[in-house]
Amino acid sequence: MPFGIAVFAIAISFGVLARPVMGLVAPIVMSVVVFSGAAQFGALAVLSAGGSTAAAIAAGLLLNARYLAMGLALAPSLRGRTLSRAAFAMTTVDASWAAASTGDGTFDPWFMVGASIPQYVGWIFGTVIGVFIGGSLGNPDAYGLEALFPAFFISLLFEEVHDRRRAAAALGGAAIALVLTPLVPAGLPILAAVAAAIVVARVRP
Repeated sequence: MPFGIAVFAIAISFGVLARPVMGLVAPIVMSVVVFSGAAQFGALAVLSAGGSTAAAIAAGLLLNARYLAMGLALAPSLRGRTLSRAAFAMTTVDASWAAASTGDGTFDPWFMVGASIPQYVGWIFGTVIGVFIGGSLGNPDAYGLEALFPAFFISLLFEEVHDRRRAAAALGGAAIALVLTPLVPAGLPILAAVAAAIVVARVRP
């Protein structure tokens, strides 16, 4: 439930920021179908900057490419037939995936499902509320709402960094993203930052 409450607040900010750019319906449909804060905020940033719909979709796909690596890590912990495994995999979101990690390289799939359901509900209802109250707030940029999403991920980071190896992965990824952000298109710095986690994972403690 704490994840759901946090996501609800972030979704309100998405709805408020998306309404002037995407209208009333598109942000809600996007939240129902996509359900990815990173992809949706990334696509919104492209559209807000005057980019095309194709560029916005490409940015969202790049940002969501991290789920390939997350899915590979999750796969050994899934049981059952193909459809059952796919159903569990569909509930993979960043916070739930991290929270479901048992610390020994395996995951608790049912915990991940339980953590994702309130987030999905909160994301949709938060977007709806944000879209409908956005018109009465004036200029949404004046409220600093875009800071909520990165703040949520920073809080997850502090929860996960318990030892030197994880701290090294976090700091290495942050450094890579910081250097590349002004140099390459949106989404690529996040993908490149995964390299830090891969390097740390290959180094024996």
